[in-house]
Amino acid sequence: MHAWPASEVPALPGKGRDLRIHDTATDGLITLDPGPVARIYVCGITPYDATHIGHAATYNAFDLVQRVWLDTKRQVHYVQNVTDVDDPLLERAERDAIDWVALAEKETALFREDMTALRMLPPRHYIGAVEAIPGIVPLVERLRDSGAAYELEGDIYFSVESDPDFGKVSRLDAATMRLLSAERGGDPDRAGKKNPLDPMLWMAAREGEPSWDGGSLGRGRPGWHIECVAIALDHLGMGFDVQGGGSDLAFPHHEMGASHAQALTGEFPMAKAYVHAGMVALHGEKMSKSKGNLVFVSRLRRDGVDPAAIRLALLAHHYRADWEWTDQVLQDAVARLDRWRAAVSRPDGPPAEALVEEIREALANDLDAPTALAAVDRWAALQQERGGTDEGAPGVVSRAVDALLGVAL
Repeated sequence: MHAWPASEVPALPGKGRDLRIHDTATDGLITLDPGPVARIYVCGITPYDATHIGHAATYNAFDLVQRVWLDTKRQVHYVQNVTDVDDPLLERAERDAIDWVALAEKETALFREDMTALRMLPPRHYIGAVEAIPGIVPLVERLRDSGAAYELEGDIYFSVESDPDFGKVSRLDAATMRLLSAERGGDPDRAGKKNPLDPMLWMAAREGEPSWDGGSLGRGRPGWHIECVAIALDHLGMGFDVQGGGSDLAFPHHEMGASHAQALTGEFPMAKAYVHAGMVALHGEKMSKSKGNLVFVSRLRRDGVDPAAIRLALLAHHYRADWEWTDQVLQDAVARLDRWRAAVSRPDGPPAEALVEEIREALANDLDAPTALAAVDRWAALQQERGGTDEGAPGVVSRAVDALLGVAL
């Protein structure tokens, strides 16, 4: 599977700062110190509908992570998956009387278009669950053969008790885990499981559903969590720098994935930091495909909204905050984009070197994009009020906003 094209990231003078970011597993800020190549895995979409603003907010957060790292002169090895076979996808395809493969391909293509328009940096490896199955099967077999997994009516389940560090990602109590498991794709009430929280690794073939050769597992398809584990271990290895996604992935997805990887390798942790973006609401409820209360990026683009304004609307909220999308949010972003473009269109302006450092400092401090935007606002206001004599300043600002915030002026 191929990713989307990369937009050029302008080189800036000087060097950025190391990133301090909130780690869910420790519930605190930690300073990341990757080697020359920073490694990040971000969980991708299940392509049964178009990219909504909640998706865009999440991927924007981890795009900022990459941009901060690039500004420190590191390379970035970014991996993202596509869950191109899963129950919601199959259910939507059946509802709409469309082939599930065609549906997944159509929505994945639209996702690529949206990411390109929003200037999100693409992953080095963009891997679908289906193409990862040959690598998933031996991992499930290893877990079963080691006693970390067991069979139940043909399905293979992971035993959470096989990992002594289970629970350290989300830090939730058992009752909350059980509740969230039921809400987020688990089956805690299935009879015969050793522990209600045990997640499925391999689903035996069901009549009328797609299945693949699972070797000694029999025909079937992979569970959700093992998919990301197989892809991450194959392309990044254990102990990579950031595992990212929305806050609703902390449990069960990232918790279970960490335990799968730790049981497979005997190493801890799977990732140095578990970083989670907040949820976006519409009309008072979390934006989600299941509720249908969605604002689609592609629809905004078709309505003539500049993708740079969409991105500014996302940047106006701290990545960890839960917030609500409104018409006013978008109007404010459009107005801000107009002010910034007017400011950098002049031949000269106030000195910009201090502004670049302000943006760097804000982003290095837990991706504080709102503070970075406020700094650019102040420079633009000063430019409007009295201008300046630095002929290179508008160009410096334009390049810094593009390189660090992903907004093309």
